[in-house]
Amino acid sequence: MTKPPTRTTASLAAPDLSRRKLCAVAALAVATGVYSPGALAHGTRAGDLTIDHPYATPTPDGARTGAVYFRTLINRGKAADRLVGARTERAESAEIHRSVMEGDLMRMRAVDGIDIPPGAELKLRHAGDIHLMLLGLRSPLRDGQRFSLWLRFERAGEHEVTVWVQTPRDAPAHRH
Repeated sequence: MTKPPTRTTASLAAPDLSRRKLCAVAALAVATGVYSPGALAHGTRAGDLTIDHPYATPTPDGARTGAVYFRTLINRGKAADRLVGARTERAESAEIHRSVMEGDLMRMRAVDGIDIPPGAELKLRHAGDIHLMLLGLRSPLRDGQRFSLWLRFERAGEHEVTVWVQTPRDAPAHRH
């Protein structure tokens, strides 16, 4: 019968030493600005534009439409840009929509783009008037899913973002 290997004092200290090295590297990254808590935020850069937290709300079974929103679209540059289109494999097409009041009714209308002036921070949230409309959904959008969306800008070109499907915290019963 063989005796199971025992851990020596050196092998017991190794994990602690590795953990200390990892902590030191993380502290150095924060101190030098290589890492910041915002670096883990969900979003991407497209030239001078920051696309912050693209998300979609869940849809019921059989829904043929869905909507994509953004916490913010930020233009950090000196020139204006414009969101002119989008596409995704989750839907037959995507359109930029604006909600407008027509008499007593709120209607959505397709628009040809969204201007993003220099220095602007546009909020395109689920309670707002501008969003991307997904037409001809291939399957329902379920809480927790993620999918790719390609945004097309006049200046910044086309950029892929990851859309998170989630129920908004401030509107748990929200359905587009």
